[in-house]
This record gives sequence, C-alpha cells and structure tokens, in this order.
Amino acid sequence: MFDRAIVSFDRALRTLAGIAHTSRPIPGSELPEPSLSDEERRRAGALMRVNHTGEVCAQALYSAQAMVARDPSVEARFATAAREEEEHLAWTQRRLVELNDRTSWLNPVWYAGSFAIGAAAGLVGDRVNLGFVVETERQVEEHLTTHLDRLPERDTRSRAIVDAMRGDEARHGAMAQEAGGVGLPPPIPTLMRAAANVMKAVAYRV
Repeated sequence: MFDRAIVSFDRALRTLAGIAHTSRPIPGSELPEPSLSDEERRRAGALMRVNHTGEVCAQALYSAQAMVARDPSVEARFATAAREEEEHLAWTQRRLVELNDRTSWLNPVWYAGSFAIGAAAGLVGDRVNLGFVVETERQVEEHLTTHLDRLPERDTRSRAIVDAMRGDEARHGAMAQEAGGVGLPPPIPTLMRAAANVMKAVAYRV
C-alpha cells in the first residue's frame, strides 16, 4: 500500500504539473491547422479544456482505484487504462496550446475530488470498483459524442482527438465489464452524471 501511495502521489504531481506523455501519434496531427473564426476557436478551446479536465479526473480516478484494488490483476488493468488516459491528457493539452487556450484553473480541485470518489468506490470491493469504471466510461463516451456535435465542423484536429478518445473509453468500459464489473444502484449513476455536469459547466469557463 505504501508503494501504491507513492505511485499515486507521483501521478498526481505529474498530472497537475502538465507532464503527460504519449507513445501514440496525436490523432489528427497530420491534418493542416484549420482556419477558424474567433468564435469557433473560443468554442473549440472551451470544449477541449473540458475534455482535458476530464482526463485529469480520469488520472485521479484510476490512480485511486488502483491503489485500493485487492486483486493484482484488477490493479494491473487500472494501470494499463491510466497509461492510455495519460495519452489523452497529452493530446488535449497539446491541442489547447494549438488553439491558444489554457487548461482549467481548478484542475487541482477536480483531481482531489475525483481521487476521493475513486478511493471510495474501490474500498467497497473490486467488482464495484470495476462497475464504477463501466458506468464512468459509458457516461464519458456519451459526453464525447456530444462534443463531436458541438465542435466546429472545420476543426478536424480537435475532432480527430475526441473521436480517438471515444474509442478508447468504450474499450476501457468493455474491459471493466468483462473483468466482472457489477451494475451500480440507480441513485449512483444519476449522482455521477450530476457531478460531471457541474464539472463540465465550470471547466468550460474557468
């Protein structure tokens, strides 16, 4: 547990310091930078800031869930998913720079809150831990689909990133389902969605 705590602390520092790496090419990087109006650029930047914040939350959730997992194979699954989520973090961070925009000023708050939620889910048991991932990724997949509708049509670079992220999230959810994730009681998904909506509304602006 002590070693896991050190790994979690290191991940938190790197995430909040903006240190994220990707072993895969950034989706859409081969495409030319689109010509966007000022309004389109602001909208794309705000949406990608929300997506970046979502990846900050994902780092916190997976870190906490891995730290309290009982089964080493479950811990390994979380670690693998966290590495892919770190790539998403790098992709969205790079895209924000290209759009001359910034990350959310409240990322430390989002990280702390998500870590607490992930730890609480994990302490209930591994099957609930995995079930929480299933529901989280299902909601994230829906969220990314709405962003594909809201992003400027001409912003092909941002759209390529969001589309690739959506595919990874669906795979993470399927992984957790296959590993034995159980359905969450009805109030929990609703509360998760409400919390996510607050985060998205605030991160869009702050």
